[in-house]
Amino acid sequence: MRLVIDSGIAIKWFITEPDSSIALEILNHYQTGAIDFLAPEFIYAEFGNIVWKKQRSQGLPTDEAQDAIVEFQRLRLFLSSTAHLLNSAYQIAVQHQRTVYDSLYIALSLQENCQFVTADQKLVNAVGSAFPNVVTLADWTYS
Repeated sequence: MRLVIDSGIAIKWFITEPDSSIALEILNHYQTGAIDFLAPEFIYAEFGNIVWKKQRSQGLPTDEAQDAIVEFQRLRLFLSSTAHLLNSAYQIAVQHQRTVYDSLYIALSLQENCQFVTADQKLVNAVGSAFPNVVTLADWTYS
């Protein structure tokens, strides 16, 4: 099974947040080889920025922040070039009034014909009817 994941899912593997238990279930399926993770190449920058914000604004200890960065980099993600996804993502963004960043994940899931799981409820609310392969973390089930 292939699954597009975003940085909002990945952060929950290292920092306890709402629905972290579901995110950890996804990670467990990855660790057993049942799931491959796909993402646009900029996921590392997004992840790093989330960790930085949590350290700067929410008091995440420096050692925990660094551990999250190192552990995330150890995961094997199948990355896609944003250059190849940009045209499709831009059309999605314009049509659904979403950011191009979010739309790149949707475009990748369409290109690879797989689910995109996100913790971004507003995104799913905005595009879910047009893209049923976009699901919230809370609604994701392994099948």
